Amino acid sequence: MGAGFWIIYIVIIVAFMYFLMIRPQKKQKQKQAELFSNMAIGDSVLTTSGFYGVIIDITEDTVIVEFGSNKNCRIPMQKSAIVQIEKPNAE
Repeated sequence: MGAGFWIIYIVIIVAFMYFLMIRPQKKQKQKQAELFSNMAIGDSVLTTSGFYGVIIDITEDTVIVEFGSNKNCRIPMQKSAIVQIEKPNAE
């Protein structure tokens, strides 16, 4: 087995690692950045802990989310804790 074989073998392994590990992470980060850029006050959100709430304030890296119907539970959390956003119906 020559040196050319080993070089091709290493290139194939690196390409395989790229397509299985690095590329999906980049897509996930891009999707998350797009999600955060579309975030607005009044949007309903789902957090990583499974709670549903409504955004009442947004800062650079945190959001204040209001949980429940009594309007007394307001919790500041990092934007990264938000998994899903649902826009309110415009009717």
